[in-house]
Parts: sequence; C-alpha cells; structure tokens
Amino acid sequence: MKELSLVGRLLFGGFLLFGSVHHFTQTSALSRAAAQHGVPVPTAAVLVAGVLLLIAAVSFLLGIVPRIGVVALVLFLVPVTLTMHQFWHEGGLARGLDLINFAKNVGLLGGGLMMLAIPEPWPYSVHLRGHVPRHARA
Repeated sequence: MKELSLVGRLLFGGFLLFGSVHHFTQTSALSRAAAQHGVPVPTAAVLVAGVLLLIAAVSFLLGIVPRIGVVALVLFLVPVTLTMHQFWHEGGLARGLDLINFAKNVGLLGGGLMMLAIPEPWPYSVHLRGHVPRHARA
C-alpha cells in the first residue's frame, strides 16, 4: 500500500507540476484568458496561480509539509474554478468545455483534501532536517 500511495502522490504532484510549468511558459495566453473573464491584474494572477500550483506539486511529490500543499491547492482551485469555468454562463461548445474543466477541478479539490487524511510523515517522504515530530516532548 505504501508503494501505491507513492505512485498516486507522484501522479497527482506531476499533474500539478505540469500545470505550474504551463502557467510560467504560457503566461501571456493565460493572462489574456483571465482578462476576458474579468480577472483584475491578470498577469499577476496567472503568476500567483503558477506559484500556488508549484507549492502544491513540490509538497505532494516530496511529501513535505503536505498541509501547506493542500492549502496552496485550495487557494488555487477555488477561485480559478469559480472564475474561469463558469459553465452556467456559457452556451454550446464553450459550456461543455467549461463544465468538463469545472468538474475536473472539483475532483482535484476532492483528491487534494483527501491528502489531509494521510497520516504524517507520508511513506517515502523527504524528511526535512531539524524536523521535530508533533508527538515529541520537549
């Protein structure tokens, strides 16, 4: 089971890392799309979104500070999902595409929140030097 947990973590984190890289390599195109959806300061929003995805990806891939990774993922997914994938305002093909992306993001949010149920430290996680377990006594 530990190995399956690691594989799932690597797949999930890898997906988020790919999204983060996309935000940094396609900033201009994503900024234009964000501006069309009324996002203020769209370039900054895209870059902040990329950083949040990067934090979540590294956290999950390495198994370090997973709670921070979950927070970063939630801070990314909730506003992006509600702002960029408003399928209820669309018609035709755009509605279908936005509905798919909305549902995908809701599923990713659920998967990310499930990470909170995995006892720490995660199997095969990178341990930070100087880390003191929560149950240690002073």
